[in-house]
Amino acid sequence: MSWSNWPAPAKLNLFLHITEQRADGYHSLETVFRLLDWGDTVHLRLRADTDIQRANDVPGVPSDDDLTMRAAHLLRRQSTQALPGVDIVVDKRIPMGGGLGGGSSDAATVLVALNCLWQLGLDEDALAALGLQLGADVPLFVRGRSAWAEGVGEQLTALDLPPCSYVILDPQASVSTAELFRAPELTRHATPATIRAFLRGEVTDNAFAPVVRKRCPPVAAAMDWLGQFGSARLSGSGGCVFLETATRAEAERVAAQCPPAFTAFVADGVNVSALPAAVEKFGASRDNAPAGA
Repeated sequence: MSWSNWPAPAKLNLFLHITEQRADGYHSLETVFRLLDWGDTVHLRLRADTDIQRANDVPGVPSDDDLTMRAAHLLRRQSTQALPGVDIVVDKRIPMGGGLGGGSSDAATVLVALNCLWQLGLDEDALAALGLQLGADVPLFVRGRSAWAEGVGEQLTALDLPPCSYVILDPQASVSTAELFRAPELTRHATPATIRAFLRGEVTDNAFAPVVRKRCPPVAAAMDWLGQFGSARLSGSGGCVFLETATRAEAERVAAQCPPAFTAFVADGVNVSALPAAVEKFGASRDNAPAGA
């Protein structure tokens, strides 16, 4: 079979609060996920045998730890039928460890796309439940809509946010999420916010930002530089920082001044990612295929 190409968009956390540390060791969060029109591309090709293969190496990520591989194996276990294998290639654009959801988005795209290619017929809720087994952010990307999130990030309320663009800086610094959650200075009992307060612009802080600034000088430097142009924020628990702008031209103007120590990206915020449209396009192509194709 020929290769099919599927989008795996990045996300930003427009704010992030930790409201409690639960008895099971996990943390309850409040955040807003903003999906972007920019990200990775996942290429899939069904095989004549039953093997699931990663057709390109990902530096620092063993095959057994690769979320795309885990997603494919997890999905295949949902069927009692013999299914063909698949080759997986990911064109990585989203920085690893940047807090932009790259690994989760790639995994979600594999779940959604293979559900189409294998003709399993699982609905969005079923795929999101599977995604949660892979990571707290995966259901967001399965559903493909910007959202207010609670719980560990899996309780989603879709939001329609106004159009805007973003400058995203990658300081190319490794940030350990596990280490951040263990940090004694991390604020774990924030007063719960509301969607209304967020929409009024009253909630923009990230609980991890002061911890990352203190522990990771390159991220602090990126925030300081970007802060010259407006309110620079940290995304998630990663190393990337971002600035919201009213127009893409303004974002591109700021990105063009990026110092060599950082890598700058420009993206537009979207309320619905490109993945649902890709599913619809795939379904239309099957409906229009000649009989027996």
